Amino acid sequence: MKTVILAGGKGTRLAPYTTVFPKPLVPIGDRPILEIIVRQLVRQGFGDILLSVGHLGELIEAYFQNGHRNIPGLRSLEYYRESHPLGTAGSLAVIPGLNDTFLAMNGDILTTLDFNLLVRYHSEQQSCLTIAMHRKEVPIDLGVLETDLCGKIVSYREKPHYSFDVSMGIYVYEPRVLKYIPEGRYMDFPDLVKLLLEMGEKVTGYRSDDYWLDIGRREDYELAQTDFISRASEFQVA
Repeated sequence: MKTVILAGGKGTRLAPYTTVFPKPLVPIGDRPILEIIVRQLVRQGFGDILLSVGHLGELIEAYFQNGHRNIPGLRSLEYYRESHPLGTAGSLAVIPGLNDTFLAMNGDILTTLDFNLLVRYHSEQQSCLTIAMHRKEVPIDLGVLETDLCGKIVSYREKPHYSFDVSMGIYVYEPRVLKYIPEGRYMDFPDLVKLLLEMGEKVTGYRSDDYWLDIGRREDYELAQTDFISRASEFQVA
């Protein structure tokens, strides 16, 4: 099974780290986050990697080259460059050969997710698209009020916590999804999901309790550094 890693974003939220090199190359421990992802995929049997690059993509290519000298077991590593930003869904339309079920994921994720279990669930559900999900707790540091239509307060909650299922930025696609993505035009992943639902396609969520962290924000990037060292054996990157 092929895996597309989306590594074309500018990473503006992670400035100044991303001023001179792309976000997928920011280091976690002694390796770029993108290399950690590739090593995890290879270790779990996903050895055919397609990198969708854009902003400062030449630096990603210079680092990995063909990949084989750095990552034993990697069968293939190919690059596809966006001529202009196409979004997290639109970039898939420029990649040829996605004729079978494939895995896609963002290039800035630190996780212990078992990709094989995700793919198995997708197959069992017979979905066109499966989204890996993580339970996110969101604290509100204020008193939350609920009112009726007349403005009368009907409830008061002091500093509540809310729980949401959020996308982990890891997906399993059936190739028929690609027909919904206009070639050469910008399209983000949420817009694709909304379109699939409108068209009556089956989209499922795979809830995971595995470790997961999107390193897009500075505070999350700093947390990732600590967690990667303290839980090194869980990430399977040797």
